[in-house]
Amino acid sequence: MDRLPRYIQVSSTLEFSRLVCALERAPRISFLHEHEGKKILSVQMDILKEKPIVYYTPLENKGHYLCYDLKGGKEQTEIVNSTSDASRLYSPIVRIKSLPDTLKPGNGTADRYQPIELEDLASLAKLTYGFEENPFPLFLFPHNDIWLIGVFMNFTEEGESYFCHVVLDNDPQKPFLKFTNNNSEPSFVKIPSEHGYSYMKIIKLKDTHPLVNYDHLQN
Repeated sequence: MDRLPRYIQVSSTLEFSRLVCALERAPRISFLHEHEGKKILSVQMDILKEKPIVYYTPLENKGHYLCYDLKGGKEQTEIVNSTSDASRLYSPIVRIKSLPDTLKPGNGTADRYQPIELEDLASLAKLTYGFEENPFPLFLFPHNDIWLIGVFMNFTEEGESYFCHVVLDNDPQKPFLKFTNNNSEPSFVKIPSEHGYSYMKIIKLKDTHPLVNYDHLQN
């Protein structure tokens, strides 16, 4: 059985910065290492049939921290060497000199997330209720002429893994989903700024997610 990691690229360094920093109680650690001959920042976000699912972005600049900031209603990110500004979030960058074989990419076996299409964004937001940790990140990516947005979930430790999703006609181009537990519909927003609401961060991938069983998507 192939238990080696799967590496999936997000669409930009800003998407990666949001993934490891935004709405987290404490920012996740980013790992710097080589992948396919290039330096990348990576973070493991899931396990599929005992295989780590790792998301990454190429890295061009050197530094000790990945900085994420919301300023003037806009997200910003950069690589910095100190955490002197307490108003910003920082993901520590751990530099790995050489990956062991167990952390190198796998050979692409057939394990896939099974898709569950939900009726609306409200149903997608409700999947976060009852969890003590921060809400799951939503992953957004194109598939043919539609966009899919959803969460990857394991309902049992040894059972199937699922992609619970909603189909969109286009890219919402806003990186957060705002929702509340009253009758109002969730909406896409630029920043999580209003009190009285909950937020889910959206992470856009560079390409279609390679590990969803698209043969089982509903028509």
